[in-house]
Amino acid sequence: MANEKTSSLVLRSSIIAALGGLLFGFDTAVISGTTESLKRVFELSDGGLGFTVSSALIGTILGAATIQFPANRWGRKPTLILIALLYLISAIGSAFPRILTFYANSTTLDWYSFMFFRILGGIGVGGASVVSPLYTAEIAPPKRRGLLVALTQLNIVFGILLAYISNWAIGCGNFGESAWRWMFGVEAIPAFAFLCLLSLNPESPRWLISRNRLDEGLALLKKLIPNEEDAEAEFKAIQEALAAERLQGKERLFCYRYRKPILLAIAIAAFNQLSGINAILYYAPMIFRVAGASRETALQLPMLIGLANFVFTLLALVFIDGLGRKKLMYIGSFGYIISLSVVGGMFALYSDQFKASFERIEAEDAVVVVEESASADVPEIQVAERASDPAIPKAGIYGVLAGLILFIAAHAFGQGACIWVFIGEIFPNAVRAQGQALGSFTHWALNAVVSGFFPVMLSKLGPSAVFFTFCGFMVLQLLWVAFIMPETKQIPLEEMQRKLGITD
Repeated sequence: MANEKTSSLVLRSSIIAALGGLLFGFDTAVISGTTESLKRVFELSDGGLGFTVSSALIGTILGAATIQFPANRWGRKPTLILIALLYLISAIGSAFPRILTFYANSTTLDWYSFMFFRILGGIGVGGASVVSPLYTAEIAPPKRRGLLVALTQLNIVFGILLAYISNWAIGCGNFGESAWRWMFGVEAIPAFAFLCLLSLNPESPRWLISRNRLDEGLALLKKLIPNEEDAEAEFKAIQEALAAERLQGKERLFCYRYRKPILLAIAIAAFNQLSGINAILYYAPMIFRVAGASRETALQLPMLIGLANFVFTLLALVFIDGLGRKKLMYIGSFGYIISLSVVGGMFALYSDQFKASFERIEAEDAVVVVEESASADVPEIQVAERASDPAIPKAGIYGVLAGLILFIAAHAFGQGACIWVFIGEIFPNAVRAQGQALGSFTHWALNAVVSGFFPVMLSKLGPSAVFFTFCGFMVLQLLWVAFIMPETKQIPLEEMQRKLGITD
């Protein structure tokens, strides 16, 4: 019976903390269904659209870089509550950006307000990417840590899938020009649920012990660990690690002794974004429209991407503690290279047809703008011109779809499942929050760059060149996995520093 209670507490707390990941996934993917509306409503260029889509990533960078301070000072649980509040405010504000402009009828002011609320949500995303896996790593036993921390990633991809389903459902509804507002606003529901459920979670025992709240820390460890002797042994191990850290003084992350985990964290986070994963997730409907899909179909197809992401993340959870992180990264790297080569090859093989499709999309956007201006002449001319566009062969359309599904499967089984687990494991207690923040900062900074420039790159370089560039970076990742990345599975957090050569 004691085992059941203990097991349920660890599992329940991990699942609730991982809801920060669900909102992380939902918040980052929901904008994919709104890009055309945002471009039209705020009168944006390709560069302006890229900046608007990546605006939340400014917040993620800020959140990832600063969340360690409240996490260390106030505790993991209060910081998760703060993150939930940021999600809630951002969802409502993004749907109704005039909240900050006092209902002023100004497109420019509305855009600035919209950007403010998206950045606010981004701070929540960046914070969740650090604190959710950090909290789970600190309450989970070593043998189940990989599985439980990976629940955050599972919830991220579930959030992405929910965002795609939500966008499609709202797009099929009779919401008219307000559809994009509903797409953003619906996030308030899971954000409020996350805020309420956090009241059920305990604080991290490692944080309690680090703040000299020893009785509370030991009592909590006995609830989390089935065997009392094991709980007391874990308590002593944490105390010894903390004592060693205090003898060394207040630790700075950026020093020579931590060079190896720093470089490992930067590398895995950088490769994650250089695969193009978030650019593809954010612009999936746009990519499918370039590939020849209608506007309605372009909202449906991302659900297949989200479903593949979810299924293969579940599969990764089964193998992450058995096969280990490195083997999953091997499999994912090969999958990246094959899938990106297929997508790039399809766009190269049918380049003329895809180019015409891209021009058609721009013309259709112009039609909508002209129709809103009550002009009837230009749309008829543009429709006539589009009628002569060369048709895209089904092989090209299906090839792009199959390649993207394989790409998402490779990501979910490899990088997606491993990144936050790996970063959470390679830093010692003294700098774990800082290390997690560094990895998250690198991840989101590159995300902002890649996704911000993606529409311009797609327009100027063409999709084939863009996807082959992503493929080249994944070849470099494969070499990094083969020759540099260490295996970290089932190693207690207090022993990890010895494995990485941080201490003797």
